[in-house]
Amino acid sequence: MRILITGSAGFIGFHLSEFLLKKGLKVIGIDTLNNYYDISFKLRRLKILKKYKNFKFNKLDISNKKKIDNFFNKNKIDIIVNLAAYAGVQYSLQNPDIYFKTNEIGFYNILENAKRKNIKRVLFASSSSVAGDLKKKLFSELDFTDSPISLYGATKKNNEILAHFYAINYKIKIIGIRFFTVYGPLGRPDLSIFKFANSIQKGSPITVNNFGNHYRDFTFVDDAIKCVFKLLKIKQFHKIDRKKNKYFQIFNLGGGKKIKITKLINILEKLLNKKAKIVLGPLKKGDIISSQSDIKKLKRNIKYFPNTSFEKGLKKFVNWFVNDF
Repeated sequence: MRILITGSAGFIGFHLSEFLLKKGLKVIGIDTLNNYYDISFKLRRLKILKKYKNFKFNKLDISNKKKIDNFFNKNKIDIIVNLAAYAGVQYSLQNPDIYFKTNEIGFYNILENAKRKNIKRVLFASSSSVAGDLKKKLFSELDFTDSPISLYGATKKNNEILAHFYAINYKIKIIGIRFFTVYGPLGRPDLSIFKFANSIQKGSPITVNNFGNHYRDFTFVDDAIKCVFKLLKIKQFHKIDRKKNKYFQIFNLGGGKKIKITKLINILEKLLNKKAKIVLGPLKKGDIISSQSDIKKLKRNIKYFPNTSFEKGLKKFVNWFVNDF
């Protein structure tokens, strides 16, 4: 089984790649190794992956159609996992061109090659950001998602629409995963958990947006990867839900609990044994105030769901941050 993982040097891409490699599967990784955040994180992850004999790496940009087409011509692929994308709400407002180029044109190139090379299994990363400012306690796969409030969220919604078209018209089995704030060791330095821990450790002030009234559904990375692996093994889509769609499905992947950002900071203070210097700030444009995933569909179909408590997950993150970062 030859599995292509785009964004293999990214946070989730790295953890999924290593998980599959440990199971003896052949993983072919693609990544641009861009400088969206400190490239040393990506190089460190890549160095670990290159220790596995069943890993092959290609430095490629999925938005470059000529090079991606050539890659698929030279490599036999059984499954595609597309995780390559620019993430982050605020960065998307400042750099819209690269989001459209990578997240949309890049994904189109991937789907075109799945069609061209008759690859019948594709899994891709969507996001909880497609929900927009949903005035609802739990966000389910059946909820309205036509009003994203960030460019990042809009690109991910467009990914879902495009994937649906390719799935139905070319009979490709495609799964979209709406990730809810994945965190853990070797995580992205631009995410709140890392930034808060780093500021507390250094004694630097933390700016908390929306005056501390943000809520997020956090997912520990090990749980997320186990769920992705189980989703990759689903065989019959028409048994998944009442829509009986044989080729396309969306799944929420979250912890299923709503955590206030101030609680996150309090736990980090205890684990790091330092007080945070908090500066309260207003709500930023594009930020979702609250997110919580309805993961009943995930539970129903793979008989497994994220079960690492937030406190336990943060303890594992802090252990890495203090001892290995």
